[in-house]
Amino acid sequence: MSESTLQTTQAGAPSKMTHRQIILVFSGLMLGMLLAALDQTIVSTALWTIVKDIGGTQGLAHMSWVVTAYLLASTASTPLYGKLSDLYGRKPVYTVSIVVFLAGSVLSGLAQNMGQLIAFRAIQGLGGGGLMVLAFAIISDVVSPRERGRYQGYFGGVFALASVAGPLLGGFFTEHATILGQTGWRWIFYVNLPVGILALAVTSVVLKPPAHRRQEHRIDWLGAALMVAGVSALLLVTVWGGQEYAWTSATILGLAAAGIALLVTFVVVELRAAEPILPMRLFGNPVFTVANTIAFIVGFAMFGSLIYISLYLQLVNGASPTEAGLGLLPMMVGVLSASILSGRLISKLGRYKVFPILGTAVATVGMGLLGTLTTTTPGWRMGLYMLILGAGLGMVMQVLVLAVQNAVPRSQLGVATSASTFFRSMGGSFGTAVFGAILAGRLVANLPAGAAGAGGTPNPAMLARLPEPVQHAVIGAFVEATNTVFLIAAVVMAAAFVLTWFLQELRLREDTGPHLEEAGAAPIDRDEIIAA
Repeated sequence: MSESTLQTTQAGAPSKMTHRQIILVFSGLMLGMLLAALDQTIVSTALWTIVKDIGGTQGLAHMSWVVTAYLLASTASTPLYGKLSDLYGRKPVYTVSIVVFLAGSVLSGLAQNMGQLIAFRAIQGLGGGGLMVLAFAIISDVVSPRERGRYQGYFGGVFALASVAGPLLGGFFTEHATILGQTGWRWIFYVNLPVGILALAVTSVVLKPPAHRRQEHRIDWLGAALMVAGVSALLLVTVWGGQEYAWTSATILGLAAAGIALLVTFVVVELRAAEPILPMRLFGNPVFTVANTIAFIVGFAMFGSLIYISLYLQLVNGASPTEAGLGLLPMMVGVLSASILSGRLISKLGRYKVFPILGTAVATVGMGLLGTLTTTTPGWRMGLYMLILGAGLGMVMQVLVLAVQNAVPRSQLGVATSASTFFRSMGGSFGTAVFGAILAGRLVANLPAGAAGAGGTPNPAMLARLPEPVQHAVIGAFVEATNTVFLIAAVVMAAAFVLTWFLQELRLREDTGPHLEEAGAAPIDRDEIIAA
């Protein structure tokens, strides 16, 4: 068999691909990942413009739902995509996720009022929930854990591009009244079409489905419904708490109680299900449990605090949303550089545990340094702090996914990968809610008596309406409040650092075929554990 021929194992999984074939697969997957990553940065820039155009009298009241609808649908559907891809194969499920995402994008671009836009954004989120997780699952099918580090930098490159291109494209589209006969902001959704169609074309050609798959399936629809309902309830707590409703209100407390009760019931159902959406036996795998706990904590600290870097740049430095997006470039350089370097070292050494340890330590230092910002901190110093933080994060997140994929049986690779994405996203949601409450509380406490009327989280539009002395007071109070947020985030990241020492290091497999036990959650083979 020639080198260019794709070899398969008895189970039909690809075991060897040439570098050229792998690059072709990656190109299609990265386009899909770019769709999901761009959506997180491009929409926020256009929200005010959208509300003014189609919002009507109730537009502001419904504005947050443009983001919330997508968040709920994408986060809640993530584990479902992982399970369905294990049952029916990665390629058809991935194709469906792209098609649904593109359909939601077209409909969102055509929306005539806020109600339609919110509904169509939920459809878009249903597709977006599978883009990221299935890309990682497919990669694990075609590249062995030992070799995956060589390609890890591509992932960081996608997120770096999205973090810069998102605000730039969002600003460009919203600044133009019409483009090709369509209202400018509608192109933040239409721009997904060429990228998505190209991703579909590439993956349709280069992705080869396994020659053999299990034929008998029993989907746990009750478990799926309980999980979606429970996760949605808890996400609404994080979105509404302190914003739409007080944290102690009956609505928030009721949602929290309902969410917990639904998830407890979900666990009970999963323990008895023949084809569980999230097999509880996976939590008996120490690598799976520890790595996902770390992912939750890192997501909590990272996503919950990083949104305030952009706000700092806008309020303190007077940057526009587009300029603030560009201001995050040092952090993305750190993420990309550390991701590439750590990935190549993992492939060369066959060891991965050291990188989450170093990464969480460096990220803790970066968070702590951001906690020292003042109203006069020079831009180069803030850029250095962001570079340090990015370098730490670049050594953590992808490595945790790699560790999980290396430790589970092939039959549960999709659901295990989706679990990693799910726990990180949930950590980010809870972190955003908790740090938002901390910021609001500290802001009110730090505001002088003369500026009491400027309470709440400030924004550039609100700040511009205030007298200059009050502006200075609000900015000073905001910086002090963000210092508190970053210092607490540093403590949370330090907890992740402690936990990384308990992450077992298994020998990285050098093939993509079946491994360990196919019947269920794989027990850890002590002979495969690498001594620290």
